[in-house]
Amino acid sequence: MEQTRTGHGGTSVRWRLLLSSATMLFVELALIRWAGANVVHLSYFSNFVLLGSFLGIGIGFLIPAARGQWIKRWAPFPLALLIVLVLAFPVQVRQSSTQVLYFTAVKATGFPQWVTLPVIFLLVAVIMAAIGKITADYFRRLPPLDAYRYDLLGSLTGTVSFALLSWLHAPSVVWGVLAAVAFLTLGGRRNALRYAVPLTAMVAVLLVETMTTGISWSPYYKIQLTPSDSAGSYRISANGVPHQTIAPLSVLTRENSPYRQAYDQTPANPHRRVLVIGAGNGNDVAVALAHGAQRVDAVEIDPRLQQIGAQLHPAKPYDDPRVHVHIDDGRAFLERTKNRYDLIVLALPDSLTLVSGASNLRLESYLFTQEAFEAARDNLAPHGAFAMYNYYRTPWLVDRFAGSLDDIYGHAPCMTTFAKNAAVLVAGMTASDQSCKQVWQPSGPVPAAATDDHPFPYLLHRTIPGFYLGVLGGILLVTLVSVRLTGVRIRRVVRYTDMFLMGAAFMLLETKNVIGFALYFGTTWLVNALVFIGVLLAVLGAVEVRRRLRRVNQLVLQLLLFASLAVAWLVPVQTVLSLPFLGRLAAAIALAFAPIFFANLIFSDRLALAADPTSGFGANLLGSMVGGLLEYLALVTGYQALLLVVALLYLGACVIMRFAGPRSGARSMLKRGDTADAAVGSRSPAG
Repeated sequence: MEQTRTGHGGTSVRWRLLLSSATMLFVELALIRWAGANVVHLSYFSNFVLLGSFLGIGIGFLIPAARGQWIKRWAPFPLALLIVLVLAFPVQVRQSSTQVLYFTAVKATGFPQWVTLPVIFLLVAVIMAAIGKITADYFRRLPPLDAYRYDLLGSLTGTVSFALLSWLHAPSVVWGVLAAVAFLTLGGRRNALRYAVPLTAMVAVLLVETMTTGISWSPYYKIQLTPSDSAGSYRISANGVPHQTIAPLSVLTRENSPYRQAYDQTPANPHRRVLVIGAGNGNDVAVALAHGAQRVDAVEIDPRLQQIGAQLHPAKPYDDPRVHVHIDDGRAFLERTKNRYDLIVLALPDSLTLVSGASNLRLESYLFTQEAFEAARDNLAPHGAFAMYNYYRTPWLVDRFAGSLDDIYGHAPCMTTFAKNAAVLVAGMTASDQSCKQVWQPSGPVPAAATDDHPFPYLLHRTIPGFYLGVLGGILLVTLVSVRLTGVRIRRVVRYTDMFLMGAAFMLLETKNVIGFALYFGTTWLVNALVFIGVLLAVLGAVEVRRRLRRVNQLVLQLLLFASLAVAWLVPVQTVLSLPFLGRLAAAIALAFAPIFFANLIFSDRLALAADPTSGFGANLLGSMVGGLLEYLALVTGYQALLLVVALLYLGACVIMRFAGPRSGARSMLKRGDTADAAVGSRSPAG
């Protein structure tokens, strides 16, 4: 074993650990994207896949080295099974809650959710347990901090690789081929034939999906384009849900069309400068040009949707020199632009996915907060107007948005209704700047406005819907049963309760940072990817610092951690938003990554001195899963309050470390004569 740690074999182990960790992150990200794209409505629950991943990886690390070899031998089979089942038997997570809305226009088909959700969750857990077991067996063959270092480098590699594929709009078959190559490399000659069969089947199924006419991938969606019955018209589905329609200008501007209401109800407005947020395939841009706009800023978050419109829209709006395209987040554009507009239009901006697998924030959530509506007003010219429209599904959602506009502009907006609960809201800077056929009147009690701290416009009350509670309770039950069935001893986890709590705290802290950067810089896939890369770099930096120190003062680190959390709690979000870009970036980085750096210095020291680092790491991963469950508290408290939960979890971990003695594990190892891990953990290892 000592030769493996220090000799030529150690180099091989390090690179295999890096590859297995990269595969683990890559497959996790791919499953979040792919499952959400093919299981209707699962894209609203992408952290459901993330929780299954953490459960599986945690179990993989907790299984003792001498056990569980069978799961490594059959590692690719559950992955292939999941891919085949989802594509061969289309499934749907049905959602009929009146507490939270899910935008859709599909018929209820496929398996019921009580079959769909457990099958997907368990298969994801088994897939990740297999990769986790492969990773853990390499992990335990190296000194703790050395292993953690290469695990982080692998995680960075997997994250950057998937981000690069998103940037290239790579189809799912490319993801499958890369995963297959990684599996075959990790399996070696002994498992080559056994791995080849399921991996070939998986790639073949993904190839069929990729070759299907009209299918393409954006960084956010699986997009399907189909011609409509009308000449020049196309239907665009995203993640299996009808999303947009490309229509000729004659259809868009006909009498009583929703597209023209903003212009009809502001007849005195010159409409010279128009901002369209959610420009999509270009329908609203074409209508703005038809009404004489001299400049149109078209903001669209999804580059593929804009590209489809540029290629196929019969009015060719994106070819017009008056149109300026911005592939960006709408809220980020509002915060950054210095332009003033005669008309700002929120054009059907309902996404069909979450910002990331680690939060309940949707791509458009920050467009519908009170602060966002105020930012739009601040970008209007004198006598300008703001308009928004969508199929809102329920009267209370219209009342929420209209009530916000009433508060901000000081008068009720115009409201025009259409079939299927569609509504157009138009608010002029003054009441005389709008001309209404019908003024909004509330249909009942007006729900409180969504805010930047509680950006959940589709949630009626500050509560966790019963549907979520049922699913989360099921996840906890499955977790307990899975840990027992795999033969993991609970006391192996209990003795690392401090590392378990640190995992839960870290997951919440990471989620809070994703949310913060989404508000400061946009909910784009690039911002999201850069945040995760930044988190990994901060953790890696902490590990590198710890590797070069003979000892650390835990009390000082703990004080620095809680001080950084206090600063993050006390600094108002609006203060950061008001800064110029470079100042905002510096403040966001300091507020987000300082707590992560100090927390991981503490964790790295604890890991280095653990009697069984692999089990401690597994307990930490299970804690991360619990942190993912606790993230749902934000539906009640808002996101800023999560910092208090983070502080309490870290406080509990610090108390346990102080009174239970985190260094006792190292002392027990020295008494047994197994000195390598403990000794290397207390000073910089070679290489």
